[in-house]
Amino acid sequence: MANSKQARKRARQAEQRRVLKSSQRSMVRTYVKRVIKAIDGGDHAQAMDAFKAAQPVIDRIADKDVLSKKKAARLKSRLNKRIKALAA
Repeated sequence: MANSKQARKRARQAEQRRVLKSSQRSMVRTYVKRVIKAIDGGDHAQAMDAFKAAQPVIDRIADKDVLSKKKAARLKSRLNKRIKALAA
C-alpha cells in the first residue's frame, strides 16, 4: 500500500487510467469483431463499411497510447488483407 501522499495520488491516477484504457481497448475489439463478422459472412461491401468505421477508432486509440502504433498498423493491415482476399 502507498504510504506517502504522492504515492497515494499516483495509485489513484493509475487506477483511473487503467479503467479508461480498458474501456477504450474494449471499444477497439468491438469494432474489429464487426469487421471480422462481416468478412466471415462473405459480404465485401459490409466488411468495407465496417473497416472504414474501425480505422479512425484504431488510429485514435493508438494516438492515446492505449495500443502501440505498430500494433494498430498491424491490425489494420491484417484486416485489410482479409477484405481484399474476400473480393478476389
